[in-house]
Amino acid sequence: MAWNAFQYCSRLRILGSFMILLVAAIIGLTYYAVIITTYGPQLSRGGSDAIVAFFIVLVFHILLVMLIWCYFMVVMTDPGSVPRNWRPIVDEEAAEAQTMPISASLPSVSNTACPQPLVGGMAQIPGLRYCVKCENIKPPRSHHCRVCQRCILKMDHHCVWVVNCVGARNYKFFLLFLLYTFLATTLDTFVLLPCFINFFKGFQNRTGSSSGLATTFLAFILNVAFALSLLGFLIMHASLVSSNTTTIEVYEKKKTSRWRYDMGRKKNFEQVFGKQKLCWLFPLYAEEDLETLPVLNGLDFPVRPDVEG
Repeated sequence: MAWNAFQYCSRLRILGSFMILLVAAIIGLTYYAVIITTYGPQLSRGGSDAIVAFFIVLVFHILLVMLIWCYFMVVMTDPGSVPRNWRPIVDEEAAEAQTMPISASLPSVSNTACPQPLVGGMAQIPGLRYCVKCENIKPPRSHHCRVCQRCILKMDHHCVWVVNCVGARNYKFFLLFLLYTFLATTLDTFVLLPCFINFFKGFQNRTGSSSGLATTFLAFILNVAFALSLLGFLIMHASLVSSNTTTIEVYEKKKTSRWRYDMGRKKNFEQVFGKQKLCWLFPLYAEEDLETLPVLNGLDFPVRPDVEG
């Protein structure tokens, strides 16, 4: 029997508290280096240096607040799980299709939560997916997470950094977390660059203790590493959003000439961020979007007419 590495995935949950503490430690280290050691003291000196320091401190705190807000929204928001006893509603044509061969056209299926048991013969309808772990029918675009041990709606991936799955209901928050973290680490990289240069000049221009300068050096290295890695993630997820694809679905998309969920860049973007522009940069949704965009709930997704069959 082949060795299955995924059988140990559930143990990744042990890393949960450690990853949250690690994120808090990196934020604390950066705050100490940028605010306490470098630019905080410059605010009381007056002149042009104080003006520049004030601008840096202000932008730093704005990005920090947004970063922490988005992070905890990703951690605390349920990505979306299949409702208990969820069943698809099959129309009359689908009922007739139960007796048709597998090669016949797929039935038209809409999604809802229904307490009734499975209708006899529904398991034979093509297009329906069944999860043997959860012992339930899977809605479109949902996948079983071996770490969370449940099916996640529109699952993108399980992220150890946020100790949660990234799915239909927190994907926007995850993208905003990436964006604000990238902006914050990029800002930190540029404002700590002079201190990094002074570190290799033998502390010639240092204004603080050697321990403070070493802390600033470490914070600079960490922020450069995170900024570069996050840039790659942002580019990747921007491409996924524009084509209405998840990380898991990339492999499925390669097998088709036309991706059935690609409704155009504008509509694809709205399926993640909503239509209300005032909420695009905040980890929340407008009530109007939640009422008019069923796709945000992760159960009902529009399909291109030219590939629906």
